[in-house]
Amino acid sequence: MVELKSPAEIERMRVTGRFVAEVLGELRERARVGVNLLELERHVRKRIEQRGAVSCYWDYAPSFGRGPFRNTVCLSVNDAVLHGLPFDYALRDGDVLTTDLAVSIDGWVADSATTVIVGTPDAEDTRLVRATEEALAAAIAVAQPGNRIGDISAAIAAVAHGYGYAVNTEFGGHGLGRTMHEDPHIANHGRPGRGYRLRPGLTVAIEPWFARTTAEVVTDPDGWTIRSADGSRTAHSEHTIAITADGPEILTLAA
Repeated sequence: MVELKSPAEIERMRVTGRFVAEVLGELRERARVGVNLLELERHVRKRIEQRGAVSCYWDYAPSFGRGPFRNTVCLSVNDAVLHGLPFDYALRDGDVLTTDLAVSIDGWVADSATTVIVGTPDAEDTRLVRATEEALAAAIAVAQPGNRIGDISAAIAAVAHGYGYAVNTEFGGHGLGRTMHEDPHIANHGRPGRGYRLRPGLTVAIEPWFARTTAEVVTDPDGWTIRSADGSRTAHSEHTIAITADGPEILTLAA
Protein backbone atom coordinates (compact mmCIF):
# COMPACT_ATOMS: atom_id res chain seq x y z
CA MET A 1 0.00 0.00 0.00
CA VAL A 2 1.35 3.41 -0.98
CA GLU A 3 1.26 5.96 1.84
CA LEU A 4 1.25 9.64 0.86
CA LYS A 5 2.91 12.10 3.23
CA SER A 6 1.71 15.51 4.35
CA PRO A 7 3.87 18.61 3.78
CA ALA A 8 4.75 18.59 7.50
CA GLU A 9 5.82 14.95 7.31
CA ILE A 10 7.95 15.64 4.25
CA GLU A 11 9.71 18.40 6.17
CA ARG A 12 10.53 15.91 8.91
CA MET A 13 11.97 13.56 6.30
CA ARG A 14 14.03 16.47 4.97
CA VAL A 15 15.63 16.85 8.42
CA THR A 16 16.69 13.22 8.27
CA GLY A 17 17.80 13.63 4.68
CA ARG A 18 20.11 16.50 5.53
CA PHE A 19 21.77 14.41 8.20
CA VAL A 20 22.24 11.51 5.79
CA ALA A 21 23.76 13.86 3.22
CA GLU A 22 26.13 15.33 5.80
CA VAL A 23 27.41 11.92 6.89
CA LEU A 24 27.86 10.72 3.31
CA GLY A 25 29.83 13.89 2.61
CA GLU A 26 32.06 13.11 5.57
CA LEU A 27 32.63 9.57 4.29
CA ARG A 28 33.56 10.95 0.88
CA GLU A 29 36.23 13.09 2.53
CA ARG A 30 37.49 10.22 4.68
CA ALA A 31 37.70 7.71 1.81
CA ARG A 32 41.45 7.88 1.31
CA VAL A 33 44.11 5.32 0.45
CA GLY A 34 44.90 3.27 3.56
CA VAL A 35 41.65 4.00 5.39
CA ASN A 36 39.98 0.84 6.68
CA LEU A 37 36.30 0.20 5.96
CA LEU A 38 35.79 -0.53 9.64
CA GLU A 39 37.02 2.99 10.46
CA LEU A 40 34.28 4.38 8.22
CA GLU A 41 31.72 2.15 9.94
CA ARG A 42 32.86 3.41 13.35
CA HIS A 43 32.54 7.00 12.19
CA VAL A 44 28.97 6.45 11.06
CA ARG A 45 28.05 4.72 14.34
CA LYS A 46 29.43 7.67 16.29
CA ARG A 47 27.56 10.25 14.18
CA ILE A 48 24.28 8.35 14.49
CA GLU A 49 24.66 8.12 18.26
CA GLN A 50 25.57 11.81 18.57
CA ARG A 51 22.50 12.84 16.56
CA GLY A 52 20.12 10.55 18.40
CA ALA A 53 19.23 8.89 15.11
CA VAL A 54 18.44 5.22 14.52
CA SER A 55 20.18 3.08 11.90
CA CYS A 56 17.78 1.47 9.45
CA TYR A 57 20.36 -1.22 8.75
CA TRP A 58 21.18 -2.46 12.23
CA ASP A 59 19.32 -5.75 12.85
CA TYR A 60 17.67 -5.50 9.41
CA ALA A 61 16.76 -8.99 8.20
CA PRO A 62 14.97 -8.95 4.82
CA SER A 63 14.35 -12.02 2.69
CA PHE A 64 17.24 -11.16 0.32
CA GLY A 65 19.90 -11.01 3.06
CA ARG A 66 21.36 -13.33 5.67
CA GLY A 67 20.21 -11.31 8.63
CA PRO A 68 20.51 -9.64 10.88
CA PHE A 69 22.72 -6.93 9.35
CA ARG A 70 24.97 -5.70 12.15
CA ASN A 71 26.41 -2.51 10.71
CA THR A 72 25.17 1.05 10.20
CA VAL A 73 26.35 1.72 6.64
CA CYS A 74 26.73 -0.31 3.45
CA LEU A 75 30.26 -0.07 2.05
CA SER A 76 30.71 -1.69 -1.37
CA VAL A 77 34.10 -1.80 -3.09
CA ASN A 78 34.87 -2.23 -6.81
CA ASP A 79 32.72 -5.09 -8.15
CA ALA A 80 30.49 -4.92 -5.06
CA VAL A 81 27.58 -2.57 -5.61
CA LEU A 82 24.82 -3.16 -3.04
CA HIS A 83 24.52 -4.12 0.63
CA GLY A 84 28.28 -4.25 1.11
CA LEU A 85 29.10 -5.57 4.56
CA PRO A 86 31.94 -3.51 6.10
CA PHE A 87 35.00 -5.67 6.78
CA ASP A 88 38.68 -5.38 7.59
CA TYR A 89 39.90 -3.87 4.33
CA ALA A 90 42.21 -0.89 3.75
CA LEU A 91 41.24 1.16 0.70
CA ARG A 92 43.70 1.10 -2.18
CA ASP A 93 44.55 3.59 -4.88
CA GLY A 94 41.91 3.44 -7.61
CA ASP A 95 39.27 1.61 -5.58
CA VAL A 96 35.65 2.44 -6.34
CA LEU A 97 33.71 2.82 -3.08
CA THR A 98 29.95 3.10 -2.75
CA THR A 99 28.56 4.36 0.56
CA ASP A 100 24.86 3.77 1.19
CA LEU A 101 23.17 5.12 4.31
CA ALA A 102 19.62 5.06 5.66
CA VAL A 103 18.64 6.37 9.08
CA SER A 104 15.53 7.38 10.96
CA ILE A 105 15.20 10.56 13.03
CA ASP A 106 12.09 11.03 15.16
CA GLY A 107 10.45 8.20 13.24
CA TRP A 108 11.14 9.46 9.69
CA VAL A 109 13.55 7.83 7.26
CA ALA A 110 15.86 9.06 4.49
CA ASP A 111 18.12 6.96 2.27
CA SER A 112 20.94 7.98 -0.06
CA ALA A 113 24.04 6.55 -1.73
CA THR A 114 27.05 7.88 -3.56
CA THR A 115 30.11 6.39 -5.26
CA VAL A 116 33.60 7.85 -4.97
CA ILE A 117 36.89 6.85 -6.60
CA VAL A 118 39.71 6.59 -4.07
CA GLY A 119 43.00 8.18 -5.07
CA THR A 120 43.83 8.03 -8.79
CA PRO A 121 40.68 7.76 -10.93
CA ASP A 122 40.42 5.41 -13.88
CA ALA A 123 38.66 6.93 -16.90
CA GLU A 124 36.23 4.03 -17.27
CA ASP A 125 35.35 4.12 -13.58
CA THR A 126 34.76 7.86 -13.80
CA ARG A 127 32.48 7.30 -16.77
CA LEU A 128 30.53 4.64 -14.89
CA VAL A 129 30.00 6.86 -11.84
CA ARG A 130 28.93 9.74 -14.08
CA ALA A 131 26.38 7.49 -15.79
CA THR A 132 24.67 6.65 -12.49
CA GLU A 133 24.62 10.31 -11.51
CA GLU A 134 23.13 11.34 -14.85
CA ALA A 135 20.58 8.54 -14.64
CA LEU A 136 19.55 9.71 -11.19
CA ALA A 137 19.18 13.30 -12.40
CA ALA A 138 17.12 12.17 -15.41
CA ALA A 139 14.87 10.06 -13.21
CA ILE A 140 14.27 12.90 -10.77
CA ALA A 141 13.49 15.28 -13.63
CA VAL A 142 10.59 13.10 -14.83
CA ALA A 143 9.25 12.45 -11.33
CA GLN A 144 6.46 14.98 -11.91
CA PRO A 145 2.93 14.67 -10.56
CA GLY A 146 0.77 12.92 -13.14
CA ASN A 147 3.66 10.89 -14.55
CA ARG A 148 4.11 7.23 -13.63
CA ILE A 149 6.70 4.98 -12.03
CA GLY A 150 7.48 3.58 -15.48
CA ASP A 151 8.61 7.04 -16.60
CA ILE A 152 11.23 7.05 -13.83
CA SER A 153 12.38 3.53 -14.72
CA ALA A 154 12.54 4.31 -18.43
CA ALA A 155 14.59 7.46 -17.81
CA ILE A 156 17.18 5.47 -15.86
CA ALA A 157 17.40 2.77 -18.52
CA ALA A 158 17.73 5.32 -21.33
CA VAL A 159 20.83 6.82 -19.73
CA ALA A 160 22.30 3.38 -19.04
CA HIS A 161 21.78 2.24 -22.60
CA GLY A 162 23.18 5.50 -23.91
CA TYR A 163 26.40 4.67 -22.10
CA GLY A 164 26.27 1.05 -23.26
CA TYR A 165 25.50 -0.43 -19.85
CA ALA A 166 23.05 -3.24 -19.19
CA VAL A 167 20.43 -2.82 -16.46
CA ASN A 168 19.60 -5.21 -13.64
CA THR A 169 15.94 -5.24 -12.58
CA GLU A 170 16.23 -7.33 -9.40
CA PHE A 171 17.11 -4.40 -7.15
CA GLY A 172 15.98 -0.81 -7.54
CA GLY A 173 14.31 2.10 -5.83
CA HIS A 174 11.45 2.04 -3.36
CA GLY A 175 9.02 4.04 -1.34
CA LEU A 176 10.01 5.05 2.17
CA GLY A 177 8.80 7.18 5.05
CA ARG A 178 8.21 5.66 8.45
CA THR A 179 10.17 2.60 7.35
CA MET A 180 13.07 2.13 4.93
CA HIS A 181 11.21 0.03 2.38
CA GLU A 182 7.63 0.84 1.41
CA ASP A 183 5.61 0.61 -1.77
CA PRO A 184 6.07 1.27 -4.63
CA HIS A 185 9.06 -0.58 -6.08
CA ILE A 186 10.95 1.40 -8.73
CA ALA A 187 12.84 -0.79 -11.18
CA ASN A 188 15.80 0.66 -13.05
CA HIS A 189 14.26 -0.42 -16.35
CA GLY A 190 10.66 -0.04 -17.46
CA ARG A 191 8.12 1.28 -19.93
CA PRO A 192 7.01 4.93 -19.84
CA GLY A 193 3.38 5.54 -19.04
CA ARG A 194 3.06 2.39 -16.96
CA GLY A 195 2.73 1.76 -13.25
CA TYR A 196 1.59 3.79 -10.26
CA ARG A 197 0.69 7.42 -11.02
CA LEU A 198 2.89 9.91 -9.17
CA ARG A 199 0.99 12.07 -6.70
CA PRO A 200 1.96 14.90 -4.35
CA GLY A 201 2.97 13.38 -1.03
CA LEU A 202 4.72 10.35 -2.53
CA THR A 203 8.22 9.90 -1.12
CA VAL A 204 10.62 7.50 -2.82
CA ALA A 205 14.28 6.57 -3.02
CA ILE A 206 15.52 6.42 -6.61
CA GLU A 207 18.75 4.45 -7.03
CA PRO A 208 20.29 3.65 -10.41
CA TRP A 209 23.26 1.32 -10.22
CA PHE A 210 25.23 -0.17 -13.08
CA ALA A 211 28.14 -2.52 -13.72
CA ARG A 212 30.55 -2.04 -16.59
CA THR A 213 29.85 -5.21 -18.54
CA THR A 214 26.96 -7.19 -17.05
CA ALA A 215 23.48 -6.94 -15.54
CA GLU A 216 23.89 -10.19 -13.60
CA VAL A 217 24.78 -10.27 -9.91
CA VAL A 218 26.00 -12.77 -7.33
CA THR A 219 25.89 -12.68 -3.54
CA ASP A 220 28.95 -13.13 -1.35
CA PRO A 221 29.18 -15.92 1.23
CA ASP A 222 28.46 -13.23 3.87
CA GLY A 223 24.88 -13.36 2.62
CA TRP A 224 24.70 -9.63 1.96
CA THR A 225 27.30 -8.15 -0.40
CA ILE A 226 26.02 -8.13 -3.99
CA ARG A 227 28.61 -8.11 -6.78
CA SER A 228 28.65 -8.02 -10.54
CA ALA A 229 28.63 -11.62 -11.77
CA ASP A 230 31.66 -11.10 -14.03
CA GLY A 231 33.74 -9.09 -11.55
CA SER A 232 33.41 -5.82 -13.47
CA ARG A 233 33.35 -2.60 -11.50
CA THR A 234 30.12 -0.98 -10.36
CA ALA A 235 28.65 2.35 -9.26
CA HIS A 236 25.48 3.46 -7.48
CA SER A 237 23.78 6.84 -6.92
CA GLU A 238 20.67 7.40 -4.80
CA HIS A 239 18.50 10.22 -3.44
CA THR A 240 15.31 10.35 -1.44
CA ILE A 241 12.80 12.64 -3.13
CA ALA A 242 9.29 13.91 -2.49
CA ILE A 243 6.70 14.48 -5.20
CA THR A 244 5.04 17.86 -4.64
CA ALA A 245 2.48 19.86 -6.58
CA ASP A 246 5.40 21.90 -7.94
CA GLY A 247 7.47 18.87 -8.93
CA PRO A 248 10.13 16.66 -7.32
CA GLU A 249 12.18 17.84 -4.35
CA ILE A 250 15.41 16.15 -3.26
CA LEU A 251 15.35 15.54 0.50
CA THR A 252 18.88 14.14 0.86
CA LEU A 253 20.87 17.31 0.30
CA ALA A 254 23.16 18.91 2.87
CA ALA A 255 21.90 22.19 4.34
